[in-house]
Amino acid sequence: MSWQYDAGTVSIWTVAGRLRGVPYIGHRDHLAMLARCRRGESDLVHRDGRWFLLATCEVEAAPLNTDPVDWIGVDRGVVNLATTSDGGNHTGRRLDRYRRWQARKRKELQAKRTRSANRRLKRRAKKEARHATHTNHKIAKTIVADAQRTGRGIALEDLGGIRDRGRLPAHQRARVSSWPFHQLGEHLAYKAQRAGVPFLEVDSAYTSQRCPRCGHTARNNRPCRDRFCCRRCGLAGPADVVAGVNVRNRARSAWVFVTAPVPPGT
Repeated sequence: MSWQYDAGTVSIWTVAGRLRGVPYIGHRDHLAMLARCRRGESDLVHRDGRWFLLATCEVEAAPLNTDPVDWIGVDRGVVNLATTSDGGNHTGRRLDRYRRWQARKRKELQAKRTRSANRRLKRRAKKEARHATHTNHKIAKTIVADAQRTGRGIALEDLGGIRDRGRLPAHQRARVSSWPFHQLGEHLAYKAQRAGVPFLEVDSAYTSQRCPRCGHTARNNRPCRDRFCCRRCGLAGPADVVAGVNVRNRARSAWVFVTAPVPPGT
């Protein structure tokens, strides 16, 4: 196949001969990137009755900001998808309601056990995944834009193996296991790299139980899911914001080691 960017058409070789002047459409930003950065192969995909051209684009990353003013700590969760150390809160209540509604519909279709029900289940699963991906894209775009504008880096908890750390009640397992924690981190990482924003993953141990002012760490510092209250110094506030502040403080320390000069002879 070949691309005609000015005309907005492609020429495709098929088993029935070459098709010329086939028009394509897309978002104006994507079309500009396509003409500027397309590299490698392209795939023609038929999905849900429509044809899609998938093109590979190589986008150069912006120069990395090696001297960030500070860091934005991001705490991820189920009720609040992302909470920053600045107090910014990206709630997941709408997405949670949507997923519960999808779960009810999925249960109804599974009970029918017909071919048409199975086809509808697959379509609903894809739609639900696209909805969650879109939400994560919006959250990541907002956080990266804020970090780029203020000259700061982004710090995130390393949640590797989080599902193996404890045994949840039965009614919470499916909810937590299907939540796109890792996907949000991936979106933040690549958008930060593209914008030249430093990105770090730090240890997530006790970020929601540690007091950022006096350092006291205890389970009863967090009497409920939403509130934090230090039993030693009395610092109180939203638990997710406190966790974000702890992530930010750990990034400050970690960046010193990341950027430290390598001793000669090592």
